[in-house]
Amino acid sequence: MTTTIVPVAPAHPAFDQVAALFDDYRVHYGQPSTPEITRSWLHDQIAQHRISVVAAIRADRVRGFITVTVTPASLRLGTSWSIRDLYVAPHHRRSGIANALLQHVIRNARAAGAHRVSLQTETDNIPALTLYTEIGFQPVTGLELLNLTFDPTHQDPGDTA
Repeated sequence: MTTTIVPVAPAHPAFDQVAALFDDYRVHYGQPSTPEITRSWLHDQIAQHRISVVAAIRADRVRGFITVTVTPASLRLGTSWSIRDLYVAPHHRRSGIANALLQHVIRNARAAGAHRVSLQTETDNIPALTLYTEIGFQPVTGLELLNLTFDPTHQDPGDTA
């Protein structure tokens, strides 16, 4: 069965299917299902050009998606593409959809002159790590991933506004 890889904007006929699958993706990672909030968030992120979304469509149904951000690579005076999310519906895994989505992003990044494509996943996500290394992604050494997580119920004591 043929899989079609297409960019999806909010006006695209498949947008609602992508949003529903994005909600499933969030649930997969332990978040509560919030279809309308998820749809609104995804719509805003795409409309504000914070992310782009590409969907894999097979038999007129969205079977998977990938989201990407493009950021400046200031030292190289170029760009770097970052894969933020990649999800394939459980019944369609191991059918080449994730690979097709990744190859689409890689081809487009290369054509756009990007310096690199990067992604991250959990260290225990062996199927994803296997796929990524088979495609050519390599672990990054010498860097640490650091986060500063904000608690929405806590106001900065120095913030008096």
